[in-house]
Parts: sequence; C-alpha cells; structure tokens
Amino acid sequence: MSTTFVLAGGCFWCLDAAYRALRGVESVVSCYTGGATPNPSYEQVCTGATGHAEAVAVTFDETVLPPEIVLDAFFTMHDPTQLNRQGADVGTQYRSAMFYVDEDQRQLFEAAKLRAAAWWTSEDRPEEIVTQIEPLGEVFPAEEYHQDFFAKNPTQGYCLAVAVPKVNKVRASFAEYLS
Repeated sequence: MSTTFVLAGGCFWCLDAAYRALRGVESVVSCYTGGATPNPSYEQVCTGATGHAEAVAVTFDETVLPPEIVLDAFFTMHDPTQLNRQGADVGTQYRSAMFYVDEDQRQLFEAAKLRAAAWWTSEDRPEEIVTQIEPLGEVFPAEEYHQDFFAKNPTQGYCLAVAVPKVNKVRASFAEYLS
C-alpha cells in the first residue's frame, strides 16, 4: 500500500537524498507548498515572499517501510528546533513543516512530533520542536534540475557540506531500512 507524506525540513535536496536511501521509498518529488503564490519558481520561493516551503513528497510502500520510520527519519535528518531556518539556510521557505491530507495523517504527524520531542530535547538541548503541522494545500513540483539533485551533483559543494552528513545520519540511524 503506497502512502505519500509531504514534508519540509530545510533544503529539499537534503531530504530527497536521505529518503532515497531508504528501502520502500517509491518516489521523492521536490516541491513547493504551504504558500499562496501559484506555480512559483525557485527564485520566487527563495525570496521568502511566496509563503511556500521547499518540501518533498515522499511516496513509500507501507508494507516495506512503516510510516513511523518515515516520520522518525524526518526528525533525524533536520533540526526541528530551528524556526524558519536550517543552518545557514534562513527564511520561511526552509521551515520545518508537515502537511497532512486527512485526520489520520494529522494524528500520525502529531504522534511523530511527540516521539521526536521525547528524544530530541534534553538538558543539553532544551529547545522546543517548532515543526508546524498544517493541512496540505496545492503542491507545485520544483524545476526538473532539483529532482534527485544529490545523485546528479554528488560533488557539488552544498551537497558535500550539508546533504552528505544528513544522509549519513539517516543511514546510521535506520540501517535496517536501507535500500
């Protein structure tokens, strides 16, 4: 049974690369959602004026990859305590957000956020998780050159500095689910 989650956690190149490493992931589409501007371009989204977040639509086979693992991996591959940013990427387009299609998905997302809060925050990291959970609006696929960007550009500087550590973290944390 295939399910799709639309998730935002910083640059979509990183999420795309990390999810593609997991067995049971059928497709990952880099996209824009959560804003008001129809059919935005990457350049428009980068201004922060569209309201859209860089996101990924992850379609996976629940019989191979449990939904809880997809969501736990999401909280592993980015810092959900950073408001409207991920590292040096700053702006609402880099916010941490989960976009649900129905009440069942909303409940799954809420449960995942609670699980993440239990292991993410501690005395060493007292920050609260700021991940937004909101209804999914219209989704606009990102330009073709953003799709599977890491695989197409493995030696690109951003990929080496930012995406590789996130992919490695997911690989280490979810080794039993690697493809």
